[in-house]
Amino acid sequence: MNRSDPALFGPALRRRVSAFIAIPLFVGCAAPAGSGPAGSGPDGTRPIRTSAAPSPAAANIAAREQTADQQVQHALNRLAFGPRPGDVAAVRAQGVDRWIDRQLHPERLGDTTLTGFLAAYETLGKTSAALYADYPPAAQALAQLQRRNGVITAEDSARIREQSRRSSILLGELTSSRVARAVLTERQLDEVMVDFWENHFNVFSGKDRTRYYLTAFDTKVIRPHALGHFRDLLGAVAKSEAMLYYLDNWQSVADSGRPVLQTTRTQNRSPNPRAAARRATAAPPRPASVLPTAQRRRGLNENYARELMELHTLGVDGGYTQQDVIEVARALTGWTLDRGAQGGSFVFRPLVHDAGAKTILGQHFPAGRGIEEGEAVLDLLARHPKTATFIATKLARRFVSDSPPPALVTRAAATFRATNGDIREVVRTIVTSPEFFSADAYRAKVKSPFELVVSTLRAMNATPDSTPRSAQLISRLGQPIFGHQAPNGYPETGDAWMNTGAILNRINFGLAVASGRVPGVKLAAWPTSKELAALPREQQVDGVIRELFGGAVSADTRQVLLTGTNPFLAKRGSESDTSFAMNGNTGTKRQAAAAGFAQIVGLALGAPEFQRR
Repeated sequence: MNRSDPALFGPALRRRVSAFIAIPLFVGCAAPAGSGPAGSGPDGTRPIRTSAAPSPAAANIAAREQTADQQVQHALNRLAFGPRPGDVAAVRAQGVDRWIDRQLHPERLGDTTLTGFLAAYETLGKTSAALYADYPPAAQALAQLQRRNGVITAEDSARIREQSRRSSILLGELTSSRVARAVLTERQLDEVMVDFWENHFNVFSGKDRTRYYLTAFDTKVIRPHALGHFRDLLGAVAKSEAMLYYLDNWQSVADSGRPVLQTTRTQNRSPNPRAAARRATAAPPRPASVLPTAQRRRGLNENYARELMELHTLGVDGGYTQQDVIEVARALTGWTLDRGAQGGSFVFRPLVHDAGAKTILGQHFPAGRGIEEGEAVLDLLARHPKTATFIATKLARRFVSDSPPPALVTRAAATFRATNGDIREVVRTIVTSPEFFSADAYRAKVKSPFELVVSTLRAMNATPDSTPRSAQLISRLGQPIFGHQAPNGYPETGDAWMNTGAILNRINFGLAVASGRVPGVKLAAWPTSKELAALPREQQVDGVIRELFGGAVSADTRQVLLTGTNPFLAKRGSESDTSFAMNGNTGTKRQAAAAGFAQIVGLALGAPEFQRR
């Protein structure tokens, strides 16, 4: 494969856009196969491993096509949100494989800096009910005022505005904390997996009260299970307020005419040990007769059942039928919220559960079962071979390639089945594989807007921003956090993020960072600035390339940095002035050099190589 075509700056617009997605990978550096094991120290020795996990097979290490330095860059850009200053040297010193193993066990890594930073947030530790009570929607205050007398005074209007401001705090803090965690945490791979799963199990914040449930979804549902077992994660999501509300399962009940579970007076009495023992050994509760029509204000809702099979487990080609969707929806009737539309914790209501017999994916489910029926459905889906392949494919797509190698997917799916869905071991299979460290995988993935902003903040050694401003930058680049309306989540492939407008915005974002217009970034505080700011431009360019790209960029990118002229911006007629840092009265040569340095950094952050990981 010829990977040396011009990158972003060809003469034709179509060529420029496509080249941004297919930039040269190894211009300026050789990539001989078998160039040495990952994690080798300066003397060629391997570090002693402290983990009980087996090291990658020698054959896997020998098959790696990336050089030792490329492996360090690659691991930090795929298994983390890019390196912070000093990270490359630290990973090189301990060895890539040991660093990967440590990242696979986040519980062993201290994270005091992040913990201290998050302590300032007022909403992250609150329950959904407390959030609604403390930050009610402005519409609620308006309705109360209208019920009171129907007249809205100036004082009332001020109160509504204040309540509107307060109600926005909770989502602002949640999205801000997502960015801050990704920037600060030492548990980078764990945070990458949180990002992966929150996209896989997408929930849209804009639906009614859903935003009140997202903090618990992030902190109590996804994070504890991000590298755990898939079945545990699936069950936690199924019972979460956020998912129950977003996909309407909280209001899914047995259709009129269907049998439901009988509730008895004994269920409402004080516990009786002997009676409880008899019930424990008794047959399942018998189906009751049909509920009166007046009690059935809703019916079966298939939304969650469909997405559970299509998006969460089996995949769109998972071999299920529409009838299977209906049967799964029936099995999950009665899985609801204890306060209904007001939210609350998960509860199972037998009186609205369809207690009839069902057949799902060819497996018979007898009549008369309760909550355990839904659990059995989740068991069936979690251990299904199609689920193993679907999850393995998505993980390989996230970590390796937009078109993941079939052999790697097969091995990762086999690990999923053999370990009962151990996410940590599936990820290990992928990220220690020869395919992960192949030449074709290096800089082969386009960063999403979230990855771009966070990797930029990390590269520039930024101070995390506790306001929503950094999250808003991600939104402007096209990826609002918890802002994807459809349940399929944001795309995992680069073509979805690349068009002329997106490229222009990304370049301008890089320029804004270098000019001091992005929260938390001070170019003077970047360690490299002290070394390079007063040097001649060519030496500044070499230093920036070394720091941000490991020393390797295309000839086109280097030329842009040397000249300060970006043909893409010029031909687009952009309002951005690529010479912004050079304009005005610079005063002294030293000031002029510093201004030119800011321009180099801005153009580097907008370069094709930095847009990729």
